[in-house]
Amino acid sequence: MRTILLLILAMLAVPALAADPHVQSPAEALAFDAASYATAHQVSPDEGLRRLRLQLASIGAADRLRVQFADRLAGLFVEHQPDWHLVVLLTGEMPSTRLLMPSGGMQVPVELRGGAGATRAAVLAALDAHRSALSTAVPGIRGMGADPRNGTLLVFQRAANAVEPVAATEARLTAIAGVPVRVRLISGTIANASANGGGRVVGPQGGHNYVCTTGFVVTAGNNRAITTAAHCPDQLTYRGPDGEERLLTMVGSWGAGARDVQVMAGSGPGSALFFADTAKTIARPVSGWLTRPMTRAGDWVCKRGELSGASCAEVELTDFAPPGELCGGLCSASWVTVQGPVCSKGDSGAPVFIGTTALGLLKGGAFVENNGCAFYYYMSLDYLPGEWRVVRSAPDAPDALTPAVASGGTTP
Repeated sequence: MRTILLLILAMLAVPALAADPHVQSPAEALAFDAASYATAHQVSPDEGLRRLRLQLASIGAADRLRVQFADRLAGLFVEHQPDWHLVVLLTGEMPSTRLLMPSGGMQVPVELRGGAGATRAAVLAALDAHRSALSTAVPGIRGMGADPRNGTLLVFQRAANAVEPVAATEARLTAIAGVPVRVRLISGTIANASANGGGRVVGPQGGHNYVCTTGFVVTAGNNRAITTAAHCPDQLTYRGPDGEERLLTMVGSWGAGARDVQVMAGSGPGSALFFADTAKTIARPVSGWLTRPMTRAGDWVCKRGELSGASCAEVELTDFAPPGELCGGLCSASWVTVQGPVCSKGDSGAPVFIGTTALGLLKGGAFVENNGCAFYYYMSLDYLPGEWRVVRSAPDAPDALTPAVASGGTTP
């Protein structure tokens, strides 16, 4: 009897193996993400799906508008109310103008709007030229970037360090930068978030074990590997939802300026998938990827982090420079921010995506009390090093409106 009881207890102590995840098609994946959009914006699931199709279809129209208005362009972003439409913000006064542009097989609604304070080019030039002076002038600075919604340089400041009214700080910084500056007070601390993509990896560093998240399966020539963040430990063990452990070997790490990516060999020969839900019951192939210029403020994007799980939210800035020396020195203004409130310090390296389209790898966030975040930011896949490219493992799916990618951007 005692032997039987010990056997039963031993069986209970062994975690049940997870079933193989359901692999979504591109159309299923987009519909899945549309459900979260519909809930957030209080529209029907069908309308949510239509809007995400518009988001992907509008990329070509946005590129043409950038070229057409290059000398006056302050920002290009998405608004969701009262309906989904692209906004082209220009310097100079002009009446608001609405039009439809054919793109990606759909009619894309566009609004031309004037009144911006400065062009995007001028704001980025000011950021580069005066970053040191601006950082010195703002106690508790938490990063800065170009705000496409009003043509200003947006500076994040820790609320506890603000010693004067926001308007006074904005006036001082505008005089330094030579372009309009807005200040946003936040309570969060900007930091790096502490590896199938969207999976768990654990490794030692400084006497402790740290959790990170894998991003996407990548390839260079005949080599195949998986990504995570460069600031994660160099020695990592992948832990699958079925209890499997696989030791990964670092191929290379790039963590300066515009990059925070580590490439790890040993991911195995299976399908190139990434987990898209918190429970790791849903996996997706990659059908394509978007560059940073193809990404707009207001775009709806999703991520799957190991500690915070899966969530979707709107892009806020596409030209963000994290503070201090979080990039092995000063960070470039090439990071993309996504609104919170869901992210965690164990999400480093997590995949950012929409449907089966890959966008980037999560680097860090503005972490606030009670394990929340004001926003997180990610490295666009533009900045994968050398010949490394995301493995494209899904067939073309025009019904899902997955955009075409630049030649050589993915591996079929």
